[in-house]
Amino acid sequence: MNIHNQQRRNALPAFDALTALLGERLSLSESVREQHGVGEAYHPALPPDAVAFAQSTEEVAEIVKICAKHKVPLIPYGAGTSLEGHTLAPQGGVSLDLTAMNEVLRVSAEDLDCTVQAGVTRLQLNEYLRDTGLFFPIDPGADASLGGMSATRASGTNAVRYGTMRENVLALKVVLADGRVIDTATRARKSSAGYDLTRLFVGSEGTLGVITEVTLRLYGIPEATSTAVCAFPSLEDAVNTVILTIQSGIPIARVELVDKTAIGRILDYGKLEGYDIADTLFFEFHGSTASVAEQAQSTEAIAKEFGAGDFKWATKPEERNKLWWARHNSMYANRVGRKPNQQTMATDVCVPISRLADCIVQTREDMEKSGFSAGFIGHVGDGNFHMGITADYSDATESKNAHDFHHRLVRRAVAMDGTCTGEHGIGLGKIDFLEEELGDAVDIMRALKRSMDPDNILNPGKIFRL
Repeated sequence: MNIHNQQRRNALPAFDALTALLGERLSLSESVREQHGVGEAYHPALPPDAVAFAQSTEEVAEIVKICAKHKVPLIPYGAGTSLEGHTLAPQGGVSLDLTAMNEVLRVSAEDLDCTVQAGVTRLQLNEYLRDTGLFFPIDPGADASLGGMSATRASGTNAVRYGTMRENVLALKVVLADGRVIDTATRARKSSAGYDLTRLFVGSEGTLGVITEVTLRLYGIPEATSTAVCAFPSLEDAVNTVILTIQSGIPIARVELVDKTAIGRILDYGKLEGYDIADTLFFEFHGSTASVAEQAQSTEAIAKEFGAGDFKWATKPEERNKLWWARHNSMYANRVGRKPNQQTMATDVCVPISRLADCIVQTREDMEKSGFSAGFIGHVGDGNFHMGITADYSDATESKNAHDFHHRLVRRAVAMDGTCTGEHGIGLGKIDFLEEELGDAVDIMRALKRSMDPDNILNPGKIFRL
């Protein structure tokens, strides 16, 4: 076990009680624990001491009560796709696996909403909705669980049109640190009834409660969808195209920046042909046939003002899916050719879009001086961009250089009135940055945490230090 002595003494009777509750669904297997102690990024493995597989809200409540009684850490676990170490277990304890809670409980086509268990993934939900004419638009790339997406306030490529999880979660069912179960809101589209508890838990990263059900806003599948890829002379020209497109009120659904380094890797990984190796924008337009044509025409005219090449269109679903699959797998494309001991740190700054070109240009200059080679990927419609810093993080010098570069990137973004994380969350990896960004406001977060989880059993060591 990797927990402190006192926690070890407390954990053993807790495991006995959990075994009595769950039987074989409490696992002490080393391989299962290792699986639940890693994420998608560079953080070293920190496995829990046990994994509990829950099947209902009532069962989650009983598990939480047992862990609370024995003061054993509890880490909610969804699809395991997080990038900031959210599901790691720095203090040991129990990983609470919610993947078996994967039922779509209710769909109301008339009200454009649905309720799902926390383990339902976004692709699973959209497959379920396919024959209803509805879809759920939030698309972080990975097939993440909707409970996890709520807990990290995820967004992704569609956020410029449809918003993030913050705008699209109507209500939650949550198990608190003492085992009580609450509903944070009703299905009403607006309410002035007390504190907005839904928004408190959206983005709380499992530190205030365990989300077991999510009520979501749905949208009608657009009559027409078109995707275009366009090359630009420079990053500045591409970003300025996006700024003017947004300012012109064109309701673009997606606009993604892929720089000339990243596009080469993505094209190779996705086996895509016929595209230029240049700083590139991916556009997508949703609406009626007439409105999509109008949006595309207006956007193409703006792009031409900034020296863009011809738009290359993908209107068939299979063509669009192949393009977006390649874009969403940019992290894996970046890993091709990586040495066995190298890992990738995914950066995640977000700035006002008027400062985006400055931030990217300064960051690229810094990167070239630092000797790193990373491509830029950006949800430029909302000022969010990523770059994967590949390094051997077990080598002290190489790790320090990578972290120093990341620190400069974050400080540059915060100085531009931006944030250290546009969508990945704080987890383990950005605790110090949150302090720099929000200062005394973090003390208010600590006060909320202590009032709701006085023994600090829920995902301890994440977001801030106590």
